[in-house]
Amino acid sequence: MPPRTTPTERQKRLGIELRKMRTAAGLSTDYAAGLLGLDRGKISNIESGVRVITPERLRTLGCNYGCTDSDYLQALEVMAGERQRGWWEEFRGTLPAGLLDIAELEWHAVRARTAQVMHLPGMLQTEDYARAIFEAVLPRLPRLEVELRVAHRMKRQQVFDRDNPLTYTGYIHEAALRMRFGGKETTKEQLHFLLKMSEREHITLRVLTVDTGAFPGSGNAILYAEGPTPQLDTAQVDSPQGPQFMHAESQLAKCRATLDWMEDAALDPGQSQDFISAVAHDLRWRRP
Repeated sequence: MPPRTTPTERQKRLGIELRKMRTAAGLSTDYAAGLLGLDRGKISNIESGVRVITPERLRTLGCNYGCTDSDYLQALEVMAGERQRGWWEEFRGTLPAGLLDIAELEWHAVRARTAQVMHLPGMLQTEDYARAIFEAVLPRLPRLEVELRVAHRMKRQQVFDRDNPLTYTGYIHEAALRMRFGGKETTKEQLHFLLKMSEREHITLRVLTVDTGAFPGSGNAILYAEGPTPQLDTAQVDSPQGPQFMHAESQLAKCRATLDWMEDAALDPGQSQDFISAVAHDLRWRRP
């Protein structure tokens, strides 16, 4: 199979994990190349996600690297064996790759937690609300790209409709609930959609009110996606340059600590539903 020109974040992550195993074992690329009968350049390409590795060859490397965590190794084999195109691939070449990487990360996550301060969770947005967000970008996006981004965002909700729905917890600051992207009617419709989705068994929403005061995280949106094993957890934060993906343990620990703080500080699920309902009611009756 020819090398990839632009590996996805998930493909790069597989290569990173293989390199971590090799370096932890104190072994060289020449050693790995000898095991697989490849030249060292191809090992480097495998570890950068550019070149495909089969599950069988991955198992050979893992065993010879002395990896004793069978669950971790099995999870990596599953990643190596993935050949089916995800739904997000239909947007390849028309939307930034980072947006597709987010969808792929959510799709393969075992459990996800997010923190939102200015926008409501992307996986739980209505079309009109998402459109209002994308129309506010500077410089302005072409109409076609706005609609493509909206379509992509709506399809991300498939993680909740499949046979094994994603277990999801969203921490939402009161400021995000009161921001009127698209105006009063769009915001009210969006809040009612949040309430509807929060009734699902696998979706939990927790509100942080302004009375909570200062909070960690500097207001950054966070997506924490748990993998099949803790070593494969990934955090994603937004930046002006696009989504950033983190998997170093120190970075993950910081994100977990932030989300755990929000877990302790937020209203409980029932109180959160009541609070969202009150904000929506306020939109209904308050004068413009």
